[in-house]
Amino acid sequence: MAGILSRRARLRSDASAPHAYNRPMLYLLAALTLVAADGSPVKIVNNIPYITGAHYPSDHDKLDLYLPEGKTGVPVIVWIHGGALTQDDKNLEVGTGKRFAQAGIATATVNYRLSPAVSHPAHVEDAAASFAWVKRYIAEYGGDPDRVFLVGHSAGAYLAHLLVTDERYLKKHGLSARDVRGVVPISAFFWVEKEGVAPDRPKSVWGTDEKVWVDASPAHHLRANLPPTLIIYADRDEPWRRQQNVDMAQALKAAGSPPVDLVQIADRTHMGIWRAMAADGDPTSNRVIAFVIATDSGRR
Repeated sequence: MAGILSRRARLRSDASAPHAYNRPMLYLLAALTLVAADGSPVKIVNNIPYITGAHYPSDHDKLDLYLPEGKTGVPVIVWIHGGALTQDDKNLEVGTGKRFAQAGIATATVNYRLSPAVSHPAHVEDAAASFAWVKRYIAEYGGDPDRVFLVGHSAGAYLAHLLVTDERYLKKHGLSARDVRGVVPISAFFWVEKEGVAPDRPKSVWGTDEKVWVDASPAHHLRANLPPTLIIYADRDEPWRRQQNVDMAQALKAAGSPPVDLVQIADRTHMGIWRAMAADGDPTSNRVIAFVIATDSGRR
């Protein structure tokens, strides 16, 4: 499972809070500028609430922004962290956010509520709300709302892909998969009902109803003309996970959803592929950046 080496987030939440938006300028709680080793400045804005009135414990209703200093109209990544939908948070994604911002891509690293305090579909509902906030307000921070990508690792990659395949969650915010410029699931899973996922995990995540497991699976909501997709996985991911990634690339193509690329990263474990992403020259983050640039320029 994702998040083996990461700290466990507190698991209380307020599941009844409404999903609405906050004006961002009211919540510039902490902003600072870092200068990367190559001299590229990155501005960080921490703890912006993306749901009005929620006040979830452990900042599960908040996101951080990593912004290329002094640039406007740049592409945007919404990054969703992993952790088996039970642990971890955006504070572990500082290196990832900086890496993409240094490459000229504004990046929002987002929190969401965790199990066992909540169950599906609360996680993906929060992911949808955070994406909607970015679409609505990122222009005020230099990002282009028409060029927003979804990227995540492990359980976060699952949520990213569920948002584009099952449009019910985005439609609650007046959005659809057409509002996603591209999606990059990294070491994801796509069939919740299969080995390694719901049958082998705490039932607080998806419950015990196998029909819910199927409905919660991106693989069961495929259709033509989904956003451009780059599927990345590690050569030392678990065998069941590697197979799901290969099968999903084939299923997307069969459904008529090109372009779809499948990339295996060598010499990486499930957690190792994520931990290395902050490093300059890392093949995984390089692939993500190249995908964003190519898709954004219409070369895909």
